[in-house]
Amino acid sequence: MDAKSLQAKVEEQIMESYEKMYRLAFTYVKNEEDALDVVQESVYKAIKNASKIKQEQYIKTWLWRIVINTALDFIRSNRKEVPIEEILTPSYEDEYTDFDTQKLLNILDEKEKAVIVLRFFEDQKLIDIAGILDENVNTIKTILYRSLKKLKIELTEGELVYGR
Repeated sequence: MDAKSLQAKVEEQIMESYEKMYRLAFTYVKNEEDALDVVQESVYKAIKNASKIKQEQYIKTWLWRIVINTALDFIRSNRKEVPIEEILTPSYEDEYTDFDTQKLLNILDEKEKAVIVLRFFEDQKLIDIAGILDENVNTIKTILYRSLKKLKIELTEGELVYGR
């Protein structure tokens, strides 16, 4: 496949996935403007490096990996104090802004959170998640089950506290 048609395929995938890319970025940065910045930077990186893709069927996986890595880089480079009002008042209405869901996702480490979000919020298959996170499928299964166990324990403890 020549560079121009590969570039066109990448741009097409970006257009199809833009909203999902935003939601994924928002899950990490928890702020509308920052999520838009992450997506913009991810799109730039994807278009700039489109010629590096070896096979067309991996464009989507490659794009998801760029978004996750860009979001993690953004978080690392922009560690800042966030006003409590911003945390308590979500600026974007989406299924990811449910306060309980956000709180639960925050107990997971970065890789666990990525697996849960990609599997249950973005409806990705385990094999695709393995490709996105550059891991073996069995490792992804282990991370998924460990994460679900952590979430179940957290939810069960919450029921015990609220049930009194």
